[in-house]
Amino acid sequence: MTDYYEILGVERDASPEQIKKAYRKLARTLHPDVAGAEGEERFKDVARAYEVLSNPEKRQQFDMGVDPSAPGGAGGGFGQGFGFQDIFETFFGGGGQPSGPVPRARRGQDALVRLDIDLAEATFGAKRELQVDTAVVCGTCSGNGCRPGTDVRTCEVCQGRGNVQRVARSFLGQVMTTAPCAACQGFGTVIPEPCAECSGDGRVRSRRTLSVNVPAGVDTGTRIKLSAQGEVGPGGGPAGDLYVEIREKAHDTFVRRGDDLHCTLQVPMTAAALGTVLELATLDGPEEIDLRPGTQPGQIVTLKGLGVGHLHGNGRGDLNVHVEVTIPTSLDDEQGELLRKLAAARGEERPEPRLTAAHPGVFSRLRDKFGGR
Repeated sequence: MTDYYEILGVERDASPEQIKKAYRKLARTLHPDVAGAEGEERFKDVARAYEVLSNPEKRQQFDMGVDPSAPGGAGGGFGQGFGFQDIFETFFGGGGQPSGPVPRARRGQDALVRLDIDLAEATFGAKRELQVDTAVVCGTCSGNGCRPGTDVRTCEVCQGRGNVQRVARSFLGQVMTTAPCAACQGFGTVIPEPCAECSGDGRVRSRRTLSVNVPAGVDTGTRIKLSAQGEVGPGGGPAGDLYVEIREKAHDTFVRRGDDLHCTLQVPMTAAALGTVLELATLDGPEEIDLRPGTQPGQIVTLKGLGVGHLHGNGRGDLNVHVEVTIPTSLDDEQGELLRKLAAARGEERPEPRLTAAHPGVFSRLRDKFGGR
């Protein structure tokens, strides 16, 4: 994606004034009337970058990874909302025709909060209460920014137009230009008596409690969008969206890989040799595992449908139980004698060593043991 900040030569946290200043400087240098045909393409790139970064909503979309000027982008392509007026302003400090007052009520910013959940909530889904600190509509003035009992007043300087005209001299002669009204900052109205609660901004910060439906199958990094639950805009404008980013806490027993769960079950060598039925505590409750006689170390017993729910679709993953056969490290005389008799009966008193190719699972276990991925 094209980096518009780099094209204008400004930092990502540059103010609107810095962006405008950088654009004017480049546009004067690269305009085809000055630089000729060689600078035409660069001039278009600079104009496109200014179109996006000078518009708060388009700039926010770009900062979130969406190019609003690209084909199919949220803001349309080059040439929409940017034309002769912007070029005229670059050279003469004003615009072509007055564009009218700027609305006081503007959309608020999106907000991001993080929510920690456990494996059971990720598996089955959950409903959580979440406390967020955001800007909300001022309850004293209902968002208009005026002290109760008062109202905005038409600006006497611009007569409500939001801009003023002036005559400027240029190489073309005398030119009528427009500029935002300094008395009302382009709003066309002034607040004679600001609200004491919000200082005329129309919004205050407050802590709210929201209910969040966490669907089954979410994982660390999943974002849940709560429309119109973000920051209320200046002047009591519409709220942005709130994004809840999920962080899943590690479980003491189960390891998640995708929608499947994995755990290790330690069984004595006698149980592995003879077979047995064991009870395993799963997220769904106790489940019986039938170990066949002759179960080998590293063997996997799969319990279908006991994993994590699928985020997009029905059903769940599986629970994979990895069998680990434990060998006794100390035997009493009686136990030792029994094993010697078993070895004799099986002709294994002095077994011949047999070398075989290492199974890939051996390397996987070694990698996990030493912290590799």
